[in-house]
Amino acid sequence: MRAMVLAAGLGTRLRPLTDSRPKALVEVGGRSLLEIALTRLKKFGVCEAIVNVHHFADMVSDYLKKSDLGMRVEISREDGEVLDTGGGLKKAGWFFLEQPEEPFLLHNVDVISDIDLARMVEEHRRQVALATLAVQARQSSRQLLFNHESRLCGRRTGDGIPQIAGGAPVAFGSSPRSSDVGLGGMTELAFCGIHVISPRIFSLLTEEGAFPIIPAYLRLAAQGEKIAGFRADQYRWRDLGRPADLRRATADLRE
Repeated sequence: MRAMVLAAGLGTRLRPLTDSRPKALVEVGGRSLLEIALTRLKKFGVCEAIVNVHHFADMVSDYLKKSDLGMRVEISREDGEVLDTGGGLKKAGWFFLEQPEEPFLLHNVDVISDIDLARMVEEHRRQVALATLAVQARQSSRQLLFNHESRLCGRRTGDGIPQIAGGAPVAFGSSPRSSDVGLGGMTELAFCGIHVISPRIFSLLTEEGAFPIIPAYLRLAAQGEKIAGFRADQYRWRDLGRPADLRRATADLRE
């Protein structure tokens, strides 16, 4: 199986740690975020991976050349501008089209979890989904909306107004944080930064240049493609975007 680790971000929330190194090489418990992500992917059967780089790109490239991770790792350089999640994935599409029938994992470098990736891939195959997103019922300023079949159908961002896939913003209920009933039966779930994707997506990504992947998912969902949610409530998950998160993650790893 193949995977991509998204590691091209500037890591602004981790400053001053990222003033002299890329976010991917910030350490938790003596190990870099990139090593943690790749090692974990390998544990679940990933033997080939690609890492996108931009900020301190040469440092990441040199680090991978010197590391003995026991897997093939390619580099996708984003020179000029950061391509965001969607643009970065599209640029690396050649890597996954070498195995056009096999789904692959897309994993943020700055998240750590014990989500069962093998089970997630199995569910993706069972659902015959274009993409499957790990999600949890937790507080977040950006929530995704799923229907009773666990299919992506909208999102809610910081302004509190839900936007349904393929349509204009719609106000459900009387509260910007209304219940599932107030959302017309839809469920708000927070994305965990882990995807399983079918390579068929590359023929459907019409966006160009730098673009985030979530709006592309919403567009595709509106066109009838299945973007599924994988409930990961029972698993531990942590975003590593701030120095305080790194300290808590160190304690998690000790456990």
